[in-house]
Amino acid sequence: MQFQRAGTALFFLSLMSPGAWAVTATEQKILERLEKLERDQSELRQQLQVKDQRIKELESQLALPSAPTAQSAGASPNSGANTISTTIPAANAATQQAVVDVAAEQNALPEKETPEYYGDFTPGRGFSLAKTPYGSMDFTAFSYLRYLNQNGLDDTYTDSFGNVKNIDQRNDLQLQKVMLYFKGWVFDPKLRYLFYTWTSNTSQGDGAQVVIGGSMNYSFSEKFILGGGIYGLPSVRSMEGQWPSLLKVDYRTITDEYFRGSYTSGIFAQGALAEGWQYKAMIGNNLSQLGVSASQMDDTFNTYSLATWWMPTTGEYGPDQGFGDFEQHENFATRLGFHFTSSTEDKQSQPGKDDPENSQIRISDGTAIFDLNAFGPGTQIEQADYQMISFDAGFKYQGFALEGEYYWRTVDQFKYVGTLPFDELSDDGFQLQASYMLFPKSLQVYLSGSQINGEYGDPYDVSLGLNWFPYTGNRKIRVNTELLYLKDSPVGYSSVPFALGGNGTVFTTHFELAF
Repeated sequence: MQFQRAGTALFFLSLMSPGAWAVTATEQKILERLEKLERDQSELRQQLQVKDQRIKELESQLALPSAPTAQSAGASPNSGANTISTTIPAANAATQQAVVDVAAEQNALPEKETPEYYGDFTPGRGFSLAKTPYGSMDFTAFSYLRYLNQNGLDDTYTDSFGNVKNIDQRNDLQLQKVMLYFKGWVFDPKLRYLFYTWTSNTSQGDGAQVVIGGSMNYSFSEKFILGGGIYGLPSVRSMEGQWPSLLKVDYRTITDEYFRGSYTSGIFAQGALAEGWQYKAMIGNNLSQLGVSASQMDDTFNTYSLATWWMPTTGEYGPDQGFGDFEQHENFATRLGFHFTSSTEDKQSQPGKDDPENSQIRISDGTAIFDLNAFGPGTQIEQADYQMISFDAGFKYQGFALEGEYYWRTVDQFKYVGTLPFDELSDDGFQLQASYMLFPKSLQVYLSGSQINGEYGDPYDVSLGLNWFPYTGNRKIRVNTELLYLKDSPVGYSSVPFALGGNGTVFTTHFELAF
């Protein structure tokens, strides 16, 4: 019996579990349910046998052929009572009706139903692959198509040291990124995991174009969750966990990109200190580990990042605290945030220039500080200290949102070969983003801008965009189009629409899918 085998398997599985000699209440309930299903199946089989016997007795009384078939009667297999009634022309009406009634009753017996759907779907959690007493697994995915047109950019740019560099403008359509997530808990609902794989298809051939990573954490309380793995340094607001709930699709303003830390391995903690007051903190290997092997890094933990934010008026700022008021707040929601990051970086820990989703230390004309001959023939910085703080503030109300952030960074304590024209690099900048839901939870317009005040130039960007959510109320599916103006962009690589040194206009259109 399949239920007996299931019960036996459950019994041996319980012997292998930590409480091998104690049957839990959950296991007892499962065993009882299996026993009941077995009894029900046995009773159903007995009923079928009784009905078959009754039909045979009636056929015998009528001297009918045994087991008439649908084909001999000229009827379909599902014709039921009609098949039997057409084979007894000489029987009296009462006996005929008895046979018909029995056949109809047999055909009406409940059959095992095939479920129409498998697995539960929960917005934000994706599809449930498993829910058991020993753990759970949910599957989610993120991807988007991007049309990118950079033909409006200048062909070349000149850095602060007189070097002329070419810009390779793109005009293409790409399945830009694919990310697959498996998450849930195991053995203990407080012990959670997140494993993922992602690829930036425009970066094929670059280092770390395909990444497999993840993290694990244990929830001691709402105030303290401790974890480890590959995690985003909470160096700016957009690295706290708002992604992908950004106004743009999977990219930031050039100022946010220029100042922020990125993703690295380390230990992190997070929680809610009080109602409306949360924090994240991390000790990591470096500012950005993607594309950097363990052998390239030093033997010390010297990267620290802390973020804390307060939501004074409503105690919340929407799901994921995302940008823009997609939720149509009826009450005035506000947020204030602070971030601090410090790291000692060396030239070997810096990822390649074209590596996707990596943060690099650059000066404001786009020069990477660890490049050979970056500041003159025969010069190279081998180590430097990076410190950065940022403040953010914003509000949401009835579809309108205004959100801004200020950044300040210093880079000093250089170890280098040759001669440097500075002892310290210091720059600051800001971004400002305004958005409004033209149609609630359906159509959104936004305007954003940012600027860097640096020692080697003052680049900026301005963008005007439109988000359409075709399934009204679902933020995870959207069509985005944006016109972006760049002025001497100090950042850029293949997975973002801005080009390093870019000066001019860029047009993009996206179709984003997340679940």
